[in-house]
Amino acid sequence: MNNGFASLQIEDSYVRRLQEMEIVTPSPIQTEAIPVILEGKDVVAQSQTGSGKTLAYTLPLLHKIDKNSKEVQAVVLVPTRELGVQIVQTLEQLTEGSSIRVQSLIGGAAISRQIDRLKLRPQVVVGTPGRVLELLKLRKLSMHYVRYMVVDEVDQVFELGSMHEVEAIFKGMQRERQALFFSATLPEPVQAVIDRWMNEPVFVQVNPEQRTSQTLEHLFFVSEERDKIDTLRRIIRLYNPTAAIVFINETDDVAEVISKLQFAGLSIEALYGDAGKQDRAKVMQSFRSGKFQLLLATDIAARGLDIPHVTHVINLDPPIDADHYVHRVGRTGRMGKKGTAISIITPKERFIINKFSKSLGIIIEEKEMEFGKVINPGERRGGGPRAANRTRVEPVRSVNGEAGGEAPAGSLRENNARTEAPKARTSSLAPKLKAKAAAAKPATIADKRKAERERLKDRKNKGAPRWLKEKQNKPKL
Repeated sequence: MNNGFASLQIEDSYVRRLQEMEIVTPSPIQTEAIPVILEGKDVVAQSQTGSGKTLAYTLPLLHKIDKNSKEVQAVVLVPTRELGVQIVQTLEQLTEGSSIRVQSLIGGAAISRQIDRLKLRPQVVVGTPGRVLELLKLRKLSMHYVRYMVVDEVDQVFELGSMHEVEAIFKGMQRERQALFFSATLPEPVQAVIDRWMNEPVFVQVNPEQRTSQTLEHLFFVSEERDKIDTLRRIIRLYNPTAAIVFINETDDVAEVISKLQFAGLSIEALYGDAGKQDRAKVMQSFRSGKFQLLLATDIAARGLDIPHVTHVINLDPPIDADHYVHRVGRTGRMGKKGTAISIITPKERFIINKFSKSLGIIIEEKEMEFGKVINPGERRGGGPRAANRTRVEPVRSVNGEAGGEAPAGSLRENNARTEAPKARTSSLAPKLKAKAAAAKPATIADKRKAERERLKDRKNKGAPRWLKEKQNKPKL
């Protein structure tokens, strides 16, 4: 059967496998990159997150593998374990039933087991730079026959301090090699590496000015720092996403944020770089299978994740720059699907959202929550603008009571009515308010100080886990 991938000179066996994976039409980056890679040229490819970059290099790569050889011929370098596992799964799906063997060499896993599996003679390895270099130094892995090198999420690989490791790996390869760099963002420092290690590379860029998916909706809510957890809780209650990733900036904040969110009744688990290999694998497996609704993650842990049922990305902490915003929101709205990116910011962080909006050329709309609904700023329950922003028109009556035309709000008659009604209500409520104020008023200075201490304590405890509240409320002996 001839379809889009067949027209790109992809073998029928892979075309059928793609159909089984419900992938029929190549994406723009696949259409542009695959023919160039098949020609054997070095390629620097840039396109939006979720645009199908993994297949753009794995499909032509598999065509170049010598199935009869028992040597490692291709290496794919990745910044994180999760992305590595994802790529290995894709390669295994494509090569099922063939003689091509794929192995992961991820840091944090047992190196002894990886050494044993290398004895099975894989042709393709996917690994993190540190672990690949470690196995090279132990002489358990050879780059002598490697002719194809892919660096996925190239900017993140170098940003994590792996540049020297990657260059050490390049030095062990043959001079006649093909290098492929893929990423959604290509910051300026990457250019120096391109100039040093690539031979007349072809730059494949699909809508570089459109750095986020057009199917994404970008929103933000303003909240005080102390109220962010509660704001997140309300957002989840209103949107009720099938699955969402919540981003924070610091690993040190994970335990505190998780405890507060779970205390608030949210179904959430954490994925972060310092967690053990088995813990991270368990969390990812549970999230993919839908056992919990929210995944709390740092930028490093979630880089490159492809989880199809993620409908929302929420920034509990704003990203450090526009590139990080691109990669975060790219976890949803992938391959033409709709997605929503929400940022929760403080009033002082408004300039960050404005900066992202200008630099990325996107509209990030401000929203508010009221009466269980998401509204535009300044709207009341009825959906219209606030009364203060409206001009109300009322009829003006003559002395004999007949209508005598219209006058804008603010006329003498209207102003008198506005001032008289509140006075009447105030006079009827005055005794009750005075009695209530007298009952609430502390009798002594000591009572005032005690009330102030209790108020501060309650404010600090807002959103704290149960065990912390019980500890703080426990009387001192």
